[in-house]
Amino acid sequence: MRPRNTICLWYHGGALDAARFYAATFPDSAVGAVMRAPGEYPDGKQGDVLTVEFTVAGIPCVGLNGGPAFKQTEAFSFQIATDDQAETDRLWSAIVGNGGQESACGWCKDRWGVSWQITPRALLDAVTDPDPAAAKRAFDAMMTMRKIDIAAIEAARRG
Repeated sequence: MRPRNTICLWYHGGALDAARFYAATFPDSAVGAVMRAPGEYPDGKQGDVLTVEFTVAGIPCVGLNGGPAFKQTEAFSFQIATDDQAETDRLWSAIVGNGGQESACGWCKDRWGVSWQITPRALLDAVTDPDPAAAKRAFDAMMTMRKIDIAAIEAARRG
């Protein structure tokens, strides 16, 4: 049964590779049905991958090999909550080390241009601390980081 709501991500020919990478990298992720072109079409040939159904961390998605007309932007990102530094490091390294690029405050992009927020739960707890001064210290520390360093966030939170 198909989900009622699915996120559709536009790729320039890399949807199947991206789906396989996500399935191998993120828990509760898998590759589903692959739809191939049943015949020739203006920008491709019979057998080309048109769409790929996949799940990323439990979220149903479709990758559409739509060509170069549209690019990924930071206006859409997956936010993945991590439980500890080891998980944060593993996911960050998988994305950045596979042709991706670092950005600020826990954000990075994969090699297909999809944005990811690798967000430790400890960061979320720190920046929502009921003590406004502790939350500000944690927030200020985060603003200096690329990959989130949980120990540094917790130290800033404590003051």
